[in-house]
Amino acid sequence: MKVRPLGDRVVIKRLEAEETTKSGIVLPGAAKEKPQLAAVIAVGPGGIVEGKEVKMDVKVGDKVFFSKYSGTEVKIDGEELLIVKQDDILGIVED
Repeated sequence: MKVRPLGDRVVIKRLEAEETTKSGIVLPGAAKEKPQLAAVIAVGPGGIVEGKEVKMDVKVGDKVFFSKYSGTEVKIDGEELLIVKQDDILGIVED
């Protein structure tokens, strides 16, 4: 199933990474805080949102940082995704 976000919405997937402590202990995903780094899966068209023109600055494949308590969590085909407004995206990670 594909999701096509509307307006200034962006569908993202959290990037899970194992974390190792200084002593070498590997922390599983459940033992730490959820990451605020995600990959962009789908991007809405932008346009006029609440009377203002919105240009979409992110694109599919970007890695982004997003606000901690933003968005709506959804589960599609067993995959946990997050739908956020573009305003909730804090920055794009550039390699």
